[in-house]
Amino acid sequence: MWVTLPLLCAGAWLLGAPVCGAAELSVNSLEKFHFKSWMSKHHKTYSTEEYHHRMQTFASNWRKINAHNNGNHTFKMALNQFSDMSFAEIKHKYLWSEPQNCSATKSNYLRGTGPYPPSMDWRKKGNFVSPVKNQGACGSCWTFSTTGALESAIAIATGKMLSLAEQQLVDCAQDFNNHGCQGGLPSQAFEYILYNKGIMGEDTYPYQGKDGDCKFRPGKAIGFVKDVANITIYDEEAMVEAVALYNPVSFAFEVTQDFMMYKTGIYSSTSCHKTPDKVNHAVLAVGYGEENGIPYWIVKNSWGPQWGMNGYFLIERGKNMCGLAACASYPIPLV
Repeated sequence: MWVTLPLLCAGAWLLGAPVCGAAELSVNSLEKFHFKSWMSKHHKTYSTEEYHHRMQTFASNWRKINAHNNGNHTFKMALNQFSDMSFAEIKHKYLWSEPQNCSATKSNYLRGTGPYPPSMDWRKKGNFVSPVKNQGACGSCWTFSTTGALESAIAIATGKMLSLAEQQLVDCAQDFNNHGCQGGLPSQAFEYILYNKGIMGEDTYPYQGKDGDCKFRPGKAIGFVKDVANITIYDEEAMVEAVALYNPVSFAFEVTQDFMMYKTGIYSSTSCHKTPDKVNHAVLAVGYGEENGIPYWIVKNSWGPQWGMNGYFLIERGKNMCGLAACASYPIPLV
């Protein structure tokens, strides 16, 4: 039975207001230097009041990164575009919304018995994975997971790599229980494309990063869905089979504080709830592997190529790991 889940990526990555009542942090000269360097790199400017607040938040994140990297962990953290934000801001303003069902249709994927290759990476098989994109100031991760999966499915089936329109999903897919920049689910977006009879290309329906009126033109549609494969919740072996034999797979997991500053290595979390009702981000599994006895997924994110490993991350496999085997699905293209 599918359980109730929050909207994925409900909101945007924006600078928030100062947190009232936050404890004053003493920032040393080295931290001030790194903050100014970071501001220059990321083209940040603030009012006088916000500058003080952001510098404190940055210093707090800087200390957490250094403490983490000095510990015994399977992944490293680093400064990135989110380093002047507290996770409380992000979670409160951008990863919180009303619950919704995990899938528009019940699971229908029938798993075989294997065996499967010990590792897989669709990026190394040919031009089957589209470039990393950036959702910007809109909680539209679900649309990028959707287009990424369909772009790969079409490329695998035809050899042609397309760039499909996330903005069409933001603007037009509400009847399938999606909510634009407030969140949605890839499985429901695939259903929208199926019943809508197509999705346009990025060139004819460019991404705006904000909610807008639906401008779909049927004659301009270039990507089509024949069917949707929904994988049973927690069935990671079915995910392995699907990625190994068929297509990159959209899935959801729970973003927690330590993930925001991820840089490299195999991500795992001790703070996530490991239940599907807490997932808040949709991404695309393009492969899997194992390192030092730790199995992992190779995952494409939608925060731009400057984040993580050129826009990618590795996350530990395993039942209930941050709820990551929730909402797993992929489209079967109509070609």
